Amino acid sequence: MIHVCLRYAKDPDEAKDIVHEGFIKVFKHLAKYQPGTSLNAWIKRIMVNTCIDYYRKASRRRTEDMEKAAHKISTAPDANSVCGEKEIMKAVQSLSPAYRAVFNLYVVEGFSHREIGEKLGITESTSRSNLVKARMKLRAILTPKYSEYGK
Repeated sequence: MIHVCLRYAKDPDEAKDIVHEGFIKVFKHLAKYQPGTSLNAWIKRIMVNTCIDYYRKASRRRTEDMEKAAHKISTAPDANSVCGEKEIMKAVQSLSPAYRAVFNLYVVEGFSHREIGEKLGITESTSRSNLVKARMKLRAILTPKYSEYGK
């Protein structure tokens, strides 16, 4: 579960705090677990929700204007083919809490912008804007890595 929380946290220490808080919730609500369902999936859902709760407590939500977000298409190789897991994780962790939460919920967890908006208390357009900006920031962080491999 530490890997789930690392995607949302800004650093390993924060991820450990979230995992700790998540497992407290797991043990507190163990009676609600339905035998026959995947225990791993149940715990993972609790961890993701704990990450969201942590984000809500820790951040001041800023509403980003959709018109300011630039939509860009990149023809660069994808990050997985050039960067290692640790480099990508470090880049994701360097995002602001708002960008990191939306990026993880959309890209990794597969939530829609409507669902993200409901979970984080933001509008769908803010979710879309934050995703675009998160991708742009990740691209800016990882692009130098791409160019090293192109030489």
